[in-house]
Order: sequence, then structure tokens, then C-alpha cells
Amino acid sequence: MSAGAPGGEDRVFADPRSGAADRHLGPVVVSEDDLQARIRELGKEITADYENRAPLLVGVLKGACMFMSDLARAIELPVEFDFMAVSSYGSATRTSGVVRIIKDLDLDLTDRDVLIVEDIVDSGLTLQYLRKNLKARGPRSLAVCALLLKEGLQKSELDLKYVGFRIPPAFVVGYGLDVDERYRNIPQVHQYLGPAPT
Repeated sequence: MSAGAPGGEDRVFADPRSGAADRHLGPVVVSEDDLQARIRELGKEITADYENRAPLLVGVLKGACMFMSDLARAIELPVEFDFMAVSSYGSATRTSGVVRIIKDLDLDLTDRDVLIVEDIVDSGLTLQYLRKNLKARGPRSLAVCALLLKEGLQKSELDLKYVGFRIPPAFVVGYGLDVDERYRNIPQVHQYLGPAPT
């Protein structure tokens, strides 16, 4: 995973109050170029695997919104969207382990080919809950596409069909990932060095 946005340098984001580089943003973990290249590859894999089918992409809000948007454009098939919001973090940087549904799906999953689109998987507890919940709704198939997988934090095998990048178990922000709703619009993924929000 090399660093480097178009033009050869990663974009530096400034604190809007001081104009100085944001001191809470650490090293780039996945660059903008690498993200977009890998998403194109995932789109090709999904297109081949779901040939002659129209997968239903289920985005996990809010973190997966940018990834799902780019991924959908990379899939050369008719796709449908739906969204779920679940929480196990609140505004903290560590999962509480308690999962709750904040927004449920609008569409019926019966006999659908469902692809869960996740931004990041760490412990896997939220994903296990989500998979069990959606499987009970009768889809024809159910698979997971995760942009980022934090290595070493999962207590059991998660059976992820598609993984964008395996990263170290540091807290990261950017490309949809946030801390207290900040940093989602950064086009690359950074390690977060700041304090946990209160």
C-alpha cells in the first residue's frame, strides 16, 4: 500500500481555525490512488461473480457511503442500493460491543443477491450481528465486501468474500471514516493520532 495522491503527493488537510496542517492526522495508511485502483479491481471481481444477476448493495452508514458510491460505479451490472445504520461505537474510537440498528432497510431481501458493503472491519462483532440479521430475511445469497480489514482483532473467521486492504490495528480516518463526524471527506485513509472524543 503505497502513499501518493495524483501528482505524487498526498493532500494535506488543514485545521479550519488555524490553517495549519491537522496535527491529529498521522501517516497515510492507504493513498487515494491505491483506494481507487483497488476499488476498480473489486468492481471487476464482483461483475464477474454476479454475471447475469443484479446484486443489491447494502451500505452500512455512514462510513461506507463513499466506498459504496465508487464501488457501484465500478460494477458493470445493474445494481440496487439500500442502506442500514448500525452502531457499536457512538462517538468513541473503540467499539462498545453492543450493536443496535439505528436505520433499517427499506427493501425486502427475499430471494435477492445481497452484498453487504462495509467500510472497515475490526473485531467483526457488528458484522456478525448484521450478517445474522440479514440472513434471517431470506436472501438468495449473502456476501460481504469490506474496504478495510484490521488485522489481528478478529476472534473468529469472518468469511469476507471481498477485502480491499488489510491494515494494522490502528484507528484510521478518511474516505468515509470519521471521529465524531470529522474527516469523512479526506480522499485517503490516515492513521488518527488525536484524542478520543468525549
